[in-house]
Amino acid sequence: MPDRDQVEAFVAQVVSGDHVGAIRDWYAEDAWMQENLGPRRTGRQVLMDHEARALARVERVDTELMEPPLIAGDRVAIRWRFTFHPREGQARSLEEIAWQTWRGGKVVEEVFFYDPAQMGR
Repeated sequence: MPDRDQVEAFVAQVVSGDHVGAIRDWYAEDAWMQENLGPRRTGRQVLMDHEARALARVERVDTELMEPPLIAGDRVAIRWRFTFHPREGQARSLEEIAWQTWRGGKVVEEVFFYDPAQMGR
């Protein structure tokens, strides 16, 4: 079960913009992620590579924590807002809920829930 200090350190790293580093530092080697119940991506290096490619497509991403994380046993729920600033054009924001399972101080499973139509607005 994660303690609040661990979750807050993870959140601070993501909010600082170090998304890839947060995966490196806070995810288990065999962790997996899933978006809106789509196919799972498995393995910390795969997750880091995917995140790096996503970030490379934009000039920057501003990350906001919308509410304090909810922690219940090994489960953590985090409400985020990501604002993507493209190299050209208008910024777009995406709000999501991340539903995580932690073990041994690391994220082992994470499912993101969001409305993809947000990026088209």
